[in-house]
Amino acid sequence: MNFAWRSWPGRLAHLWRSSLQLRTVAITVLLSGAAVFVIGSYMSVTIGTNLFEDRRDQVLAETASATAAGQAYFENAIDQSETVELDPIALSGQARILAAVSRPATTHVLILRSLGQDTEARMPSTNSEDFPEDVVSDELRARTAEQGDGVVHWQSVELPSDDGVHPGIVAASTLEVPTAGQYELYLVYDLVDVQDTLTFVQQTLLFGFLALIALIGAVTYVVVLLVVGPVRLAAEVSERLAAGQLEQRIPERGEDVIATLARSFNGMADGLQRQITQLAHLSTVQQRFVSDVSHELRTPLTTIRLAGDVLYNQRETFPPTTARTAELLHTQVRRFEALLADLLEISRYDAGAVELDLEPTNLVRLVEESIEAFEPVAETRGSELRVVAPGGYFDAEVDARRIRRVLRNLLGNALEHGEGKPIEVYVDSDAEAVAIAVRDHGIGMTPEQTERVFDRFWRADPSRQRTMGGTGLGLAISLEDAALHGGTLDVWAEPGHGSCFRLTIPRTRGGALTGSPLPLPPPEPVAAGAEQEKTDD
Repeated sequence: MNFAWRSWPGRLAHLWRSSLQLRTVAITVLLSGAAVFVIGSYMSVTIGTNLFEDRRDQVLAETASATAAGQAYFENAIDQSETVELDPIALSGQARILAAVSRPATTHVLILRSLGQDTEARMPSTNSEDFPEDVVSDELRARTAEQGDGVVHWQSVELPSDDGVHPGIVAASTLEVPTAGQYELYLVYDLVDVQDTLTFVQQTLLFGFLALIALIGAVTYVVVLLVVGPVRLAAEVSERLAAGQLEQRIPERGEDVIATLARSFNGMADGLQRQITQLAHLSTVQQRFVSDVSHELRTPLTTIRLAGDVLYNQRETFPPTTARTAELLHTQVRRFEALLADLLEISRYDAGAVELDLEPTNLVRLVEESIEAFEPVAETRGSELRVVAPGGYFDAEVDARRIRRVLRNLLGNALEHGEGKPIEVYVDSDAEAVAIAVRDHGIGMTPEQTERVFDRFWRADPSRQRTMGGTGLGLAISLEDAALHGGTLDVWAEPGHGSCFRLTIPRTRGGALTGSPLPLPPPEPVAAGAEQEKTDD
């Protein structure tokens, strides 16, 4: 079964959000349609009311005229001094009354003797053929009988017919028949011609409504196309500029607002191109300068290091002051070499000339090897290095040399600022990612310091003396190594509670990170004695 229809609301919503042209045309058509509908409805009601009122006034006038004609006929036809036959007079009077109306074919007549008459002579009630039944209500008869003397009353009714129900009007008045008393005259007028006229007008309004809405939609579409087209072109050119195609420009046509926008945009693009080109040139010069200086310094530094090593190896034969000088020279030359190596590495990252040498690596073993290298330093500082590896998919495709360098930088910082307290190294993973976290319990950092901890040559406490010879570039290089693997290097710190750095990288090259196997900071490990005590309980 195909369930593609279930995605239609989402697609329509996306189309509505993403298309300014669609929203503009749709909103314009809807609002215009609402306005035209209100105006058309008002016109239809007004025209219908006017047609009905005109026809009603005509009906009342015809009824009054027909009543007068019938009254004159009955007065002339009946001689009160002689006895006459009233049956044929009633039929003739009915014919005279129908002859007085403009549309006798669609008009029905009823002559009905009023109730309560006390006369010897009686003219029979009469009605035209097919006179509709039940159209003369008791209320209309009562009003007609009470208010005689030529007053015309009317009432709207529905007339059944072969093709449905037609609107109609019943008009009523009274007749004084000599010797027979008062009779009620009812004329039923079929208003199908008025209804046909109103239907034609409504159909014309509906057709005009649809044509107007279509015209408004077409005009709006053309206008929006003229406006949105340049905007869409500007967006496309902006995307190409953002992608590095700095020569892209918007065509300039005319002198209107869109042309002014194009000229302003192109002027901005020219300025950005000049600035970006200048900055790129300065960056290239800077990178070349750092690289060249680093390479040029390596040769004399090698000579100085060799000479310093000779002096350092013979320091026991020197006087104490000279021996201390040889030790300081040896230490600073080593630090200078590390600084040059870091500068060269940073320049490679800035130039985009770094490549990974990936291979399947067991991260737990890599962490253990790094910790073994730092064990002597940890013993001199009184810090205990612990590995917390609960288990998981620890093999990952990484550049082992760079991950080892990240660990070296993180462990060095933890020992430098850990104040002799235990340091935990956490290793965990899932099916998508692996994570390594280094947690110390030392001085920690403030939020302001945490934001700058990866800046080059930045130190959290410039007054604090470093004892492990850091260059100030270790964390910056570690951040670049993590990004090169497609991962992240995050930090958590609180003053007085230590810091924690967490490296998270995909298990395979090109994998996407949706989270980290380790929280930040990881939960504190349970001590062996406490765990045994909990087991005994």
